[in-house]
Amino acid sequence: MKISSPILRMQIHTHTDTMKIFPTLFSLACACSLPLAQAREVMDKPNVIIIYLDDSGYGDFSYNGNPVIETPNISRLAHNGLNCTQFYVSSPACSASRYSLLTGRYPGRSGFGTWVIGPGSKPHLRSAEITIAEGLKANGYKTGMFGKWHLGNPNKGNQMSTEALPLAHGFDTWVGTNVSHDYDNAKLLKSDPSGNKPVKGYSEVAKNLPSDDEASTSLTGLYTDAAVSFIKQNKDKPFFAYVAHNQPHLGLYVSEKFKGKSKRGLLGDVMAEVDDSVGRILQTLKDEGIDKNTLVVFSSDNGPWILFRDLKFKNHPKYGEARTHVGYAQPFRDGKGSTWEGGHRVPGIFYWPGVIKPQRLLAPVSTLDVLPTVLTITGAKLPDDRKLDGRNISPYLLGSDSQKVDDFEFIYSYFDNKPSAIRVGPWKLHIRIGSQTGNNYNFKASEKQPLLFNVEEDLGERIDRASEQPEIVERLLKKLRDKRSEIEKTGVIK
Repeated sequence: MKISSPILRMQIHTHTDTMKIFPTLFSLACACSLPLAQAREVMDKPNVIIIYLDDSGYGDFSYNGNPVIETPNISRLAHNGLNCTQFYVSSPACSASRYSLLTGRYPGRSGFGTWVIGPGSKPHLRSAEITIAEGLKANGYKTGMFGKWHLGNPNKGNQMSTEALPLAHGFDTWVGTNVSHDYDNAKLLKSDPSGNKPVKGYSEVAKNLPSDDEASTSLTGLYTDAAVSFIKQNKDKPFFAYVAHNQPHLGLYVSEKFKGKSKRGLLGDVMAEVDDSVGRILQTLKDEGIDKNTLVVFSSDNGPWILFRDLKFKNHPKYGEARTHVGYAQPFRDGKGSTWEGGHRVPGIFYWPGVIKPQRLLAPVSTLDVLPTVLTITGAKLPDDRKLDGRNISPYLLGSDSQKVDDFEFIYSYFDNKPSAIRVGPWKLHIRIGSQTGNNYNFKASEKQPLLFNVEEDLGERIDRASEQPEIVERLLKKLRDKRSEIEKTGVIK
């Protein structure tokens, strides 16, 4: 099937029904100078773009010191924005991490029961949840998603529920994969008012993606083209674009234009195409005169899948020579699917020309903070009928000394979406450890014998300080138990 031209030219239809409406709480007012090219005041409902990579590690970028992977456009974001050197995701795997990004809540509140939702899994993002897209849509924003969903799929287990896909969660338009592209039955879907596949409101563009090389290699370019078109169509009104690339999750796919362009082989080629996508989006904002009206957030859902560095994966039936296709979590230990820093600590950048001053933020923040911060900055209403686990970190972005950001107390979730560790200040306490590689690095952890690391001094979590700091151990252990009990008691939103 010919994918490139038809898909890249296809019309992405919109969904106009607002599933959940709540009024605007307030509008931020700010006296800002306004360039002639800007369509409206800088702080008047700024546009928001979130660019979210898949399985990309802290060390996969030139701005973080990678000597052979070139990412100049992402470096531009980091050097001219707020480069968060201690940026966290709540879970070291796909679905749970994306849940927290979009809702500002820990995965234990999701009802998923696990960190990854497969194509045949019954659970999905519940309609009672309020996403960033819903919050912004209720505040007059146009909303579009371009990329991997992985928060549910219509199937027999959930009676082919339309609530399993993005249009039920605040997005007007979508094109992307229902799950990771390496599932044998992964599909590329698009919103379509006249469509009915797999459910009403959608059309199937391609299926069985791993066996459809042309479709798989088109994804990064397809999402970028669709996002650029969406930006141009909505330049005169506030918009939210969520660009969730499938790459560099295994298997690696890159378009012909970028093959062989990097010294780092296929991984470097893939990162070059992703970086080009970022550059095209930034250039579109500038060309349309709305770059100073737009907040861009850049991150990854978890660390790299280092499991596949093992010798036994030299000729993997699905991923090929997987050992060289995996990225870098350095200087942190381990990667995707682990309780160590390498699974949870990822790149994090906030970019907003003329508003956010270029700087490195050394204070820890997380994807949980994105929803409260974005809704506050845009003047949208924060949900007040549920627990939000994130903080409003807009003072970090806007340089406000008068507003205090709440202290960072962060729970690390594991495969069952239950706590494995907690960080307070520089201290991280493990009550259980795990890695998909099976390597626990000669450590053991339990509630009776937890591990304690100072992760600002000891980036690689090498030196257990538990015996030296019994008071800190007890304080963090109590906080972890209290948070675990609160999540269990509160339960999920029905």
